[in-house]
Amino acid sequence: MDTLNVQGGYPLTGELKIQGSKNTVLPVMAAAVLYKGVTMLTNVPMIQDVYCMIHILEAVGVKIVFSDHCLVMDASSVENGEIPMEDVKRMRSSIMLLGALLGRTGEAVTSYPGGCSIGLRPINLHLKGLTEMGAEISEDGTKIRACASRLKGAYIRLDFPSVGATENILLAAVAAEGVTVIENAAREPEIIELCLFLQKMGVPVRGAGTGRIKIEGKRELRQTSYRITGDRIVAGTYLAAAAVTGGQVRLTGIYTPYMASVIRAFRECGCDVTWGKEEVSLRSDGRVAAVPWVKTAPYPGFPTDMQSPFMALLAYGNGVSMIEETIFEGRLKLAEQLAKMGADIRVEENRAWVTGQKKLRGALVEAGDLRAGAALAVAAVGAEGRTRIADPGYIRRGYESIDWDLQSLGGRIWW
Repeated sequence: MDTLNVQGGYPLTGELKIQGSKNTVLPVMAAAVLYKGVTMLTNVPMIQDVYCMIHILEAVGVKIVFSDHCLVMDASSVENGEIPMEDVKRMRSSIMLLGALLGRTGEAVTSYPGGCSIGLRPINLHLKGLTEMGAEISEDGTKIRACASRLKGAYIRLDFPSVGATENILLAAVAAEGVTVIENAAREPEIIELCLFLQKMGVPVRGAGTGRIKIEGKRELRQTSYRITGDRIVAGTYLAAAAVTGGQVRLTGIYTPYMASVIRAFRECGCDVTWGKEEVSLRSDGRVAAVPWVKTAPYPGFPTDMQSPFMALLAYGNGVSMIEETIFEGRLKLAEQLAKMGADIRVEENRAWVTGQKKLRGALVEAGDLRAGAALAVAAVGAEGRTRIADPGYIRRGYESIDWDLQSLGGRIWW
């Protein structure tokens, strides 16, 4: 059985540079399809989702060289708009290519996306937005086909500030005639980074980081080099691991203003957290304070991707904490695995009440999804004995080297 093994009980201390952001690099890779030439990205994480996106891009005609965190993409010859079904099933983020390929080739064919099993993740907002820009959408049971001989700018108001829908509409708008306005747009850092990349490509984009984004389409694009920002969720995961072990860590290469809600939550837990613009430090005595209410919400609220690592942290809390998951209801399934380690968690609908324990114990657990797998590693580094995490491939989707990273801080973890 393929497992990630963790021997708990060793405080995490030291300094670590954080990898590039998974949730930033994937839409930026999709955006590169729009330029009929070469794009270079640096600080690209060497994770499974990036390799999967590379495979998809090569299938539609992009020539790619990826070495030492540098990704060079030549999209001069993109003509095929069909995304291989097997890759779509492996990675939900492939859906964002719908808008980019539609804008580039006039047709995009995909199937319903896969990835982690964390609840319902409908794409109706993506399709509705593209339709309002002139695309014709058809479905034949398994495939979704979007066609448009001419995309046109439109005023689009999202019913919910969906990150994926905002990304898809943004990318389609680059190739549309006229101005597109997205109201109730997602404000996540990954949207800001995508807009910064598009601006560097020559696209007039205004309003990134607000609920109203304006894009002027049909502009001449230019060759671009762009550095991917550090991964705020990986950073938050490692802060949680340090907190449960009574450790002291300094993380660099991360734009800390993107982590404001997470830093506040760690402070609520009794951790001593300090930060500069591109670094954050945490010191913990291992005693975690309970937090009365943690509610996930679109940015600038507490990120749903951090909910699982934070649940693992609160499993060691002194008292009862309540977590409310408002984005992906399936993420609370993590409670079943933490219970195998001795955690006391009661789940009702989209809420979980976590009664903290002084110690958890090592056990055989299953990752289930990317963030749950990382959360189990957080719980394991603070637990007594050895934990084996099955299905660790989920973790590799977003963490380049969780074993090496935690080992470098003094943890005992190996594949």
